[in-house]
Order: sequence, then structure tokens, then C-alpha cells
Amino acid sequence: MNRRKPPNRLKPAKPPKAVARAARAPRLGLRAWREQHLYSLFSSLGRIAARPLATLLTLLVMALALAMPLLLFVLLDNAQQLRGDMQQAGAISVFLKPNQDAAVAETLAKRVRARAGVASVTVKTPEQGLQEFRSQSGFADAMKVLHENPLPAVLVVTPRADAGADAPAQLAASLGAEPEIDLVQYDAAWRQRLDAILGAATRFAEVLAGLLALAALLVVGNTVRLDILGRSEEITVMQLLGASSAFVRRPFLYTGLWYGAFSAALALAVIAAVEWLLFQPLSDLVASYDHRFAIHGVGWLPALSTLALGAALGWLGAWLAASRHLLRGTPR
Repeated sequence: MNRRKPPNRLKPAKPPKAVARAARAPRLGLRAWREQHLYSLFSSLGRIAARPLATLLTLLVMALALAMPLLLFVLLDNAQQLRGDMQQAGAISVFLKPNQDAAVAETLAKRVRARAGVASVTVKTPEQGLQEFRSQSGFADAMKVLHENPLPAVLVVTPRADAGADAPAQLAASLGAEPEIDLVQYDAAWRQRLDAILGAATRFAEVLAGLLALAALLVVGNTVRLDILGRSEEITVMQLLGASSAFVRRPFLYTGLWYGAFSAALALAVIAAVEWLLFQPLSDLVASYDHRFAIHGVGWLPALSTLALGAALGWLGAWLAASRHLLRGTPR
């Protein structure tokens, strides 16, 4: 009696070609996605280059919108160097009475150093003060007619940074009660004004940068909108053939990206030209202040940030314009 073989319940193995096809499918999809993006990237660049005059005008408007706040930030960044002098001016100048010898000045300096809230005390002798006055005042020849040094010894008292806002003023008032001291000078008002001016100017620069960035975004959006209207029939055909919104939107996004990146590069070129034109007058001004300031332009990090910001604004403006028209349906 012949026994039947039990049926083979295992699934039949896939042919080798089907296995290879399934393994290549994700790779082919990734390559197609990459090729579509590369095509959109360079085709959008070609469309921009095809209308050079209109492109140049758009780039100039956007470049000026980006260059103005960046120039203001560069100016404020250079003005921040005044804070270094402000820290030095934060010291309290203590003028001793005339005819006080160096021993009296050193003894008083030791007593002041022992006070709470004092970071350091520097003693300037009358000879050092006279030499500093000759080098900075420009009256070196006039000082030669003096038979004796009229300047007193000076203590430069630096308050502690963590002593509190009112501690330096209180320290200056207490130092004025010392019998050896003739005058205590602590000018805090102008430093507070400088802080307020720099803070207000920084806030103004931030507001101006936001408004001009919005203007650049609107310029890109309007330019892309006109491009969409000019290609409405082409977009209609693509939508009828089943093209997705992302596929239709992609070339316009790259168009905005090119506009933003090129306008940021042009803004940096404008700033470089302004720096070149102002370098010599500013150098002469700095030289008149004994080179206390070091003028610098846009660094590499702000330059890269400007390029990234310009590209992002262009991309966002194009996305808003394209998405608005796609939500309305087929452009007309």
C-alpha cells in the first residue's frame, strides 16, 4: 500500500531575480529622490540666470535689506570696546593732599586694601602722573617751564565686581573721610548713560533687523509668486498628471534658496566695500586716541550666519508663496 507524501506547506522560494529587485528598490528610490532634488536645484538656478536684470534688481533690494542691520551690528560690536575703558573708569581715583610723600601713599594704600569690597589698589606717584599727562595731553613742551611737579600722588582703587551696585559709591564716600585725602573722583553717571545708549541701540538694531528680514522675505515671496503665475499652465499639467504638492513646490523652494544665498553674499560684499571706504578715516580717528580701539569688521562666524539666514529667508518666503497657491488649487 502506497502512502501519500504530506503536502509541502512551506511557501515557495522567491526567484533570485525577484530577491535582487526587492533589494534594489530602496536604493533606486533614494537615487530617484536625489536626482529630483539635484534637477530642481540646478534648473531653478538656470531660470534665475535666464532673466539677469530682474534677478539683479531683486538681489540688490534683498542685499540692502540684509546689509543695513548687519552694518549696525558691526558698529555696535566695535562700540562695545568702550566697555573695556568703562571697566577701567569704574575704578575710584583718590587724590592725596599736596606734599604727601611716597611713604604716606603706601601706608594709605595698605589700609584701603584691607577694606571690604576692594579688589586692588594701585599707587601712582607724582612723577608717574606727570609722565602720563605729558604723553596723553599733548602739552609736553609746555610742561617743561614748570619748576616743580604740581601733581599729587594718586591711588587707583578698583572695587570688587561682586560687591553690589551701590558698593562703589559707598566706598568712595567713606574714602573721602580719610585725613590724607584731598579729592575722591568716581564718575558713574556717564557709564550708566553709556550702558543705556548701547542697550537702546542694540534693541533698535534687533527691531530693524527683524523688519528688514520681513521685507526680504516678502520680496522673495512676491518674486516666487510671479514665477508661479508665469508657469501656471505647466503646473496645471503636472497636477493633472498626478504630481504631488511637494514635487510642484520643490523648484520654487530652491529658487527662493538661491535668491536668499546670493543676496546674503551680495550684502557681505556691500559691507566689505563700506569697510574699505571707511578704513582710512576711522584709522586716523583711532590714531588720535593713541590706538585705544581696534576696529574690526565682520568675522567669519557672522558672515556664515548671514549666508545661512539669507538662504533660510529665501526658502521660507518661497514656501509661503508656493503653499498659498497650492492651497488655492490650480493657479490661474
